[in-house]
Amino acid sequence: MATEKKFAVAGVSTLNGKTKIRFANDTMRIKILGKNGHTGVDLIELPSEMTKGEIAQHLIATAYGKGNAAIEAAIAYVAKKNPAVKAVNSATVAKTEAVAA
Repeated sequence: MATEKKFAVAGVSTLNGKTKIRFANDTMRIKILGKNGHTGVDLIELPSEMTKGEIAQHLIATAYGKGNAAIEAAIAYVAKKNPAVKAVNSATVAKTEAVAA
């Protein structure tokens, strides 16, 4: 299920042979992941706080992990589970337009 929570840091790590996208609010998460046995930890600071869907789109746009099939698959999985733009209810749009007018 998609969430609206925002994160300032994102990247990848591998645990037990499975590569996943990791989300955090500061780079101190690197220490925790390393302590828990994660390998290949690579977290980057994002240009602004983003939702998981926005992060997936950002990682795709910046070619993060290009050429690494495991990272590309992890990004694709997050993008599929967390769409960057949610469908907007037409009643909400009408209400917003009425307030703007």
